[in-house]
Amino acid sequence: MRFTSALTRAAALTVAAVLGTTALTACGDDAAGAADNPYNLLQPGVLRAGTLTDAPPNVYLKDGTFTGFDNDLLVAAAAKVGLKVEFVGTDFSALLSQVANRKFDVGSSSITITEARKKTVDFGNGYDFGYFGLDVPTGSTITSFDQLKGKRVVVVQGTVQDDYATREGLNPVRVPDYNGAINQLKAGTADAWIAPAEIGEKSAAESGGKISVAAKELSPAPTAYAFAKENDALREALDKALDQVIADGTWARLQEQYYPGRPIPAEFKPGSGTVAIG
Repeated sequence: MRFTSALTRAAALTVAAVLGTTALTACGDDAAGAADNPYNLLQPGVLRAGTLTDAPPNVYLKDGTFTGFDNDLLVAAAAKVGLKVEFVGTDFSALLSQVANRKFDVGSSSITITEARKKTVDFGNGYDFGYFGLDVPTGSTITSFDQLKGKRVVVVQGTVQDDYATREGLNPVRVPDYNGAINQLKAGTADAWIAPAEIGEKSAAESGGKISVAAKELSPAPTAYAFAKENDALREALDKALDQVIADGTWARLQEQYYPGRPIPAEFKPGSGTVAIG
């Protein structure tokens, strides 16, 4: 009996030692992992960004490469943090939930900050302002937003334009992407499209005379990158990097490249608002 007890005690001590070693090793791995991936990215060193393929000049695919003002600005800011950006195309209606569920590290798609969206994701500092555009089939008698009651108005599902149309009681027709809205106008199956103004203007210019811009008005809130909730380290790092690309002139250069001649409202201050536009 004493011999058996001694063996049992020895075995127990061996198991305890192994467990202790395993625990220490696991803690060490966690610490090493945190050091290698301080921003809690899906892949260390790579910022996986959900974006759109069809919304120029903000976000779009050109010759197989994701580009546009929002995406080029994100690449410049990420470089300040030492990160490479991997873009993945998606639908806007799914983007915020995909960021929240950590399919993406960040959402880049001219996303206007709203209180409703803050329930799903966190936002960085605003990097751009925007206007609502009103696109109509060429020859339409619609010339202003207040003429839309009773009309067949198309919007991209989940956008701030969708919110606006719903709030105004317009009962909009919702489509998954910008091409869907453009096609409805071209086909004459919609009376108007409420769009981000720059996207609406470009779409009209490229429509072969089938679409015209009837009106535009300033959006009430800035656009910003979206982050999963509680991923504060990444959000704060990119907010700081955004101020840096504002200060070094990158923000202003990209503004002129993608929105040539567009005036900047006096009340709009990009980033933290504390950095002079370089």
